Amino acid sequence: MSLSYALAFPLEPNLNRRERRNMPTGYGLGLFPDLERELRSRKRGILPYEEIKRLVENECISATETIDDSQLQPASIDLRLGDVAFQVRASILPGLKCRVLDSSSGLVIQELDTRGGVVLQKGAVYIIPLLESLRLPANTLATANPKSTTGRLDVFARLITDYSEQFDRVPRGYGGPLYLEVAPKTFNILVRRGTRLNQMRFLRGVPARLDMSRKAASEGEDLVYGENGEPLRATVFSGLWFSVDLKGANERQIIGWKALHDAPAIDLDKVNFYEPADFWEPVYRQPNGLLLLQPGEFYILGSKERVRVPPSYAAEMVAYDPSMGEFRVHYAGFFDPGFGYGTGELLGTRAILEVRSHEVPYALQDGQKIGRLIYERLLAPPKKLYGVNAGSSYQHQDMGLSKHFRQPERTGK
Repeated sequence: MSLSYALAFPLEPNLNRRERRNMPTGYGLGLFPDLERELRSRKRGILPYEEIKRLVENECISATETIDDSQLQPASIDLRLGDVAFQVRASILPGLKCRVLDSSSGLVIQELDTRGGVVLQKGAVYIIPLLESLRLPANTLATANPKSTTGRLDVFARLITDYSEQFDRVPRGYGGPLYLEVAPKTFNILVRRGTRLNQMRFLRGVPARLDMSRKAASEGEDLVYGENGEPLRATVFSGLWFSVDLKGANERQIIGWKALHDAPAIDLDKVNFYEPADFWEPVYRQPNGLLLLQPGEFYILGSKERVRVPPSYAAEMVAYDPSMGEFRVHYAGFFDPGFGYGTGELLGTRAILEVRSHEVPYALQDGQKIGRLIYERLLAPPKKLYGVNAGSSYQHQDMGLSKHFRQPERTGK
C-alpha cells in the first residue's frame, strides 16, 4: 500500500479537553486565532453555504486541487474521490489510536488507479482517500451522508477519519485526511478521480437535544402537503413522520421500482443516459395495498406526503428505526434548505425511499408510517437554496430513479 496519504498528515489523535489545552498553537484552529475567536462568539447551528465557503477560504477545508463552488451546497459540501482505491477484505474502523491506512493495511486485496476510471464491483468493499481534508475549528463538528444519487444506486458510502470509532462523524477540532468506504450492493459502478459520492455538513456548538421539526411547524410554515397541494397537519414525534405510497393514482400506476440483478455497470458521469428497463423492474399497485419486501432485494418507493424544508432549516432522514420494522428506509439522509420549498412557492416534494428488508420478508402496507425527518436550525438562512440557485436534480422528482436514468413515462402499462 502507498504510504503517501498516511505521511501527509502526521497528526496526533483527537485529544480530550485537558490535552488540547496543552497542545501548542498550530493544532486545529490555532493557526487562525482571529477566526477562532469570532466563531466562538457565534450561536449554534448548521453552517450554511456562506460559512462553509469561509471554512474553505481559511483552509479549514482544503484539497489537493481547487475546491469548486459547485461543491458547496446550501448546507453541505460535496466530497471527491482521490487518485487511488484500495479494495479490502472487510469494512473496518481504525479506533482511537490508529490511522485508517495503517489499520486496513493487512486487509488490502489490490490497489486501483482511479484517474482513468475504475469499476467498483458489487459485493466488494473499497477504502478511497478523498481529495479533501479538514482542520476543523475547536467548536465545530461534521457529519457525512451519501449523496441522493449514491443512495438510489444502492451504494454504501461511509466517511472514515483517522483515530475514529464511528462512521460519518468527525469530532470537533479534527485535523487530517478523509476517506470513504464504498460498498456497491446491487450495481457495479464506474467512478473516477473527482467523482462525488458523499457530502458533509458542519455544526457549530452543541447539537440540539430535541428535534426542531415542531419548532419549524410552529413558525407558520406548512411542512407537509397532500398530492393535490393541500396542506396537511404535520405528524411530529421525535421528527416529522411520513408514510409510504403503495396505491398511486390508478390501478395501473407504477408505485416503485425493484432493482434487477446482473445489470450492466453504471458510469456515474452519464446523466439521463440509461434505459430504466435494463436495470429496474417496475412495481405496480396491488389490490390489497401491500408490498412484500423480499430480503436481499432493493426497492425505490415514494412517500404519500410532500415535504418541505424552509430556508432556516436543514433536515436529515432517519435511515433505520427498528420500531418501524426490520427494514432500512434510506441511505442518503440530507435534505437541503429549500427542498420542496424553493422561495416559498413550492407545495412540497415527495421523499424518495431506498428500501431494503433485512433478514425476513416484510409486508409493507399502503399509508404505513415508514420514515421521519429530523430538522435542525441553520446558523443563518443561506443565499443558495435547493432548487433555486443550487444543484437540484430531485426538486420535482416523481418516480425516484437516479439522474443517470432516462425519465420513465408516468403512465403505467
